Amino acid sequence: MTIKPIRRFGDPVLRTVAEPVTVFDDRITSLVTDLLDTVTEPGRAGVAAPQIGVSLRAFSYNVDGEKGYVLNPELVSTSGEQDGEEGCLSVPGLSYPTHRASHAVVRGVNLRNEPVTVEGADLMARCLQHETDHLDGIVYLQRLDAEKRRSAMKDVRGTDWFWNGN
Repeated sequence: MTIKPIRRFGDPVLRTVAEPVTVFDDRITSLVTDLLDTVTEPGRAGVAAPQIGVSLRAFSYNVDGEKGYVLNPELVSTSGEQDGEEGCLSVPGLSYPTHRASHAVVRGVNLRNEPVTVEGADLMARCLQHETDHLDGIVYLQRLDAEKRRSAMKDVRGTDWFWNGN
C-alpha cells in the first residue's frame, strides 16, 4: 500500500487545471492505485491527483463505505442546496461553512476507458464537487464569500504548513 503525501495549499499544482487522461497504461493504473490507497486513510472522503502532485484528471472517493475512482470526470448535474463545514486535505486543520449542491452526478471513465457514472447526495455530493474542483485548479477556499475567504486566508497564513513558494 502506497499512501502518497498530500500537497498543501500554495503549491502551484493545486491551482493548475489538470490535463485529461489520454493514455490508459500502467502509469495510470499506478496512479489509480495510489489514489485509492491514499483515500483509505481515516478521515478522508476524496483525493484528487493534483493533491498527490500529478496534474491529471483523476480522483478517488471513499464515502459511507463506497470507494472508487473516476478518470476524466465531468460534473454533469447538480441539484438542491446544502450548507455545511467543508475541509480539505490540502488545507489541513481548517474548515469553513461552504455552500454546495445537495445532489451531484459525475461522469467519466475507468481504467479500460469505459464510461462510469457516480452520483450521490449530501457528503458524496460534496465530495464529487470538491474533487472535480481540484481538477479545475480550484481549492474550496475560493468558493467562500469574500469576507469568509479573507478570514480563511488569514488563518492559512498563520499555519505552520502553508507553502508560499519560498
